Amino acid sequence: MKRRVGKVRSYPFSRWALALLCAMILTAGPAVGSHAAAASPDGLPDLAEQVKHSVVNIFTTQVVKAPMNPFMAPDSPFREFFGDDFFRHFFGDMPQREMKTHALGSGFVIDAAKGLILTNNHVVAKATEIKVKLDTGREYTAKILGQDPKTDLALIQVKPDKDFPKALPLGDSEAVRVGDWVMAVGNPFGLGQTVTVGIISAKGRIIGAGPYDDFLQTDAAINPGNSGGPLLDMNGRIIGINTAIVAHGQGIGFAIPINMAKELLPQLESGKIVRGWLGVTIQDVTPELAKHFGIQEQKGVIISGLLPGSQAEKAGLRQGDVVVFFNGHKVDDARSLSRMVAAVQPGTRVSLGIIRDGRNKEIDVTLGEMPKEGVETASAEGEDWGLSVQDLTPEIAGRLGLDSSAQGVVVSGVQPGSPAAMAGLRPGDLIVEVNRQKIKNVQDYTEALRRSSADKSLLLLVRRAGGSLYVVLQKD
Repeated sequence: MKRRVGKVRSYPFSRWALALLCAMILTAGPAVGSHAAAASPDGLPDLAEQVKHSVVNIFTTQVVKAPMNPFMAPDSPFREFFGDDFFRHFFGDMPQREMKTHALGSGFVIDAAKGLILTNNHVVAKATEIKVKLDTGREYTAKILGQDPKTDLALIQVKPDKDFPKALPLGDSEAVRVGDWVMAVGNPFGLGQTVTVGIISAKGRIIGAGPYDDFLQTDAAINPGNSGGPLLDMNGRIIGINTAIVAHGQGIGFAIPINMAKELLPQLESGKIVRGWLGVTIQDVTPELAKHFGIQEQKGVIISGLLPGSQAEKAGLRQGDVVVFFNGHKVDDARSLSRMVAAVQPGTRVSLGIIRDGRNKEIDVTLGEMPKEGVETASAEGEDWGLSVQDLTPEIAGRLGLDSSAQGVVVSGVQPGSPAAMAGLRPGDLIVEVNRQKIKNVQDYTEALRRSSADKSLLLLVRRAGGSLYVVLQKD
């Protein structure tokens, strides 16, 4: 059976309608098409070829002390299975010897003339020797120019030669949108340069890595060894530094926004990181607090305390003021204000928009320099209990919602499977007593552990979420 096709009629206006439709398509096309081209992965082979020479592999050597007993070596499977106490019971405290351990990571060239390479701080921290290897196989010896553990950034330098690759352009991480295509380049598991592709899954992620968390999340595959490598947009511009993964997740990787690195580059190159400081403790605005403080929306941060003689106090800020703007930028929460203040050089005059007694007010403050934080290094006693601590600073107190009179040490890390973990301790807990003795700082804490080194249990008084609780750690 033949299909009947009706006669197509021609109308006088159809030619004009077709012309108008074509004009609309042509007019709308470039706006959509230009973004699609920027976000399209069609040019991946060309992009990989374009950036591969400027992404480097980093190999580090670190000298550590380890027991001479081979069963207690850091990488011994017997030590992992039986534990240190088992071998100490039979062999006692063994003499220690120095041994070399090796680690790997990635980085990328940001200044070819100076031989500057940006990477993660954890890639090169405590390294006694750093080697940089290009995709051509050429190797260079590197030195550390600047480190910033709080943002996990480090700048290293090699002596460049005529074969040294060009720098990669730095993009704008603020302009990146969720859903944009990205490429991650690095040295996973020491396999050599590898390229993976995905999209930006989320922005502004807080993962507990440091006080200034503001990560880009991506589903581009990131593995050990990728750390420090670039996350690029489809135009070959770096928009992030690959840093962390979720160990038990798939397609969940995190990168430091390149804008954060760009702010710190001059200081990293000078070898000294300094941050602005207000001298206040702050807390987020809750719906209940918003009503009491005369705030229309749940934005801004409340100044819950001021340090005597601080820049904030001298400028006339008061307890109970609600900060809603910092230098013209809207303040959403305590973490965002901390990041904005820390990013400004000490001695800079800034403007704070506040709400006081329901009225808007503007106050100028000259920022001071943030005091250095003391971090407890791993001692024999600290390792036995499985936790690390650091001094309580005004900034940390503000993030934890503590007042300016609070004293103690903050738990910064808990080792899985340790006595601290079994007792339920968490990062962010404030330890105020050890074995019924009050402690003010890391020095007091270390001395208290030393006095309790022979004990099989440890009694801690901990402040958490506005309440207090006693916690017993058992070495058994």
